[in-house]
Amino acid sequence: MKAVRIVGVPEHFNLPWHLCIENGEFDEAGIDLQWEDIPEGTGKMCQMLRQNETDLAIILSEGIIRDIAAGNPTIILQEYVASPLLWGIHVAADAPFQTVEDLAHKRIAISRFGSGSHLMAIVHAKQMNWNIDQLEFVVVDTLDKAVLALKNREADYFMWERFMTQPLVDQHIFRRIGECPTPWPSFLLVGNQKFVAENQGLVSHILEIINATTEEFKWIPSIDRTLAERYDQKIEDIQLWLSLTRWSQKQLSAANFNKIQQQLMDLQLIEKPKKYEEVKM
Repeated sequence: MKAVRIVGVPEHFNLPWHLCIENGEFDEAGIDLQWEDIPEGTGKMCQMLRQNETDLAIILSEGIIRDIAAGNPTIILQEYVASPLLWGIHVAADAPFQTVEDLAHKRIAISRFGSGSHLMAIVHAKQMNWNIDQLEFVVVDTLDKAVLALKNREADYFMWERFMTQPLVDQHIFRRIGECPTPWPSFLLVGNQKFVAENQGLVSHILEIINATTEEFKWIPSIDRTLAERYDQKIEDIQLWLSLTRWSQKQLSAANFNKIQQQLMDLQLIEKPKKYEEVKM
């Protein structure tokens, strides 16, 4: 058995991996796939890839492309989720803000710098024509700590995946006053450059297994109920999320890579771009 370390956020997008592990599909292929949930998100996973603390990661496109441009020795193996990620814009339930326009120049909770919550806050601010040089960030690490930061008035708003935060909205902990979809495919499967170079056949086998599952994932009997139970969601919310979500079995296109990188450069988040051929498997 070949041990392979993989990390991802503890969210519904990654259930296909858990099903493959639980069903023994990787074991049958002689692969000991060791999954670790990373609630801190993309910034933490970028750090883990840099420090060789994981071999593979399911990670937000904009976060890892920015970090690769900054020197992270990571290879893009393929798109994992082709549809955009729908970010909810949240305030505390009893906060005075009523519209997104009320949030101009307010403090933004982020999991960490370089995370999706950080980068998408800048993308959103640019869309709103706010001065991005004046944005003020409050690092909170996790969703749970974001709840406390907004409740204690240590930050004013927080952007996170719209469906995973729905239970907090239903419980009147958060109030969602807007949404912001990513203008690109949301998640990539990436790998440590050295690991991928030394294990190309193994990586290809992993891709075959997960792609076979994601291709048929929506047609698994009662998958909506399974997702609702595992992720504390209402079944109608899961059904809406499933209708919006498209898993991918293809490499990220050069057009999408260049689109993401160019937008990050326009936001002054990347200094020196990478060529597509340098970063893909």
